[in-house]
Amino acid sequence: MARAAAEGARDVAAWAAREQARQDDGAAAASALHVDLMPAADVQAGDLLHSDGYLFCAPENLGSLSGAMKECFDRCYYGVLDADGVSPVSGRPYGLMVSAGTDGSGAARQMERICTGWRLRLSAPALIARNGAQTPAAILAPKTVAPDVLRDCRELGGLLAGLLLMGG
Repeated sequence: MARAAAEGARDVAAWAAREQARQDDGAAAASALHVDLMPAADVQAGDLLHSDGYLFCAPENLGSLSGAMKECFDRCYYGVLDADGVSPVSGRPYGLMVSAGTDGSGAARQMERICTGWRLRLSAPALIARNGAQTPAAILAPKTVAPDVLRDCRELGGLLAGLLLMGG
């Protein structure tokens, strides 16, 4: 899901660079947007502080945010606030993607609350990819993300990239 979203963002950035070059009579145009796909385990508060927008992707387990994304928020939350508890990332756009069995709304709400604390601006409704797994065997089995879900992920990545290219 995250890779598909990054592809969508990079596609929009490349299109914008081509359009800029076309308008500038073929002059080389560098994309005004740099897309980083980082595993949550590698993200530090400084990475968040130096980014203009965010697309958080996480699994839901037992109705809550779980895994490396939860650990990332736990590790980085206070490091993104200044000494007075003010968020220097206030107003920056973000999006959410959740991989879930049959619900996903609990993890989405949890991430929205965290992002509200940072005063981020939600750019689109959370994308919740439900795989329908309900039995222990189905929950623990490897999953394949459906093509329509990957398309939605690319679209969300492209939307966020477009917003950033337009200034926010």
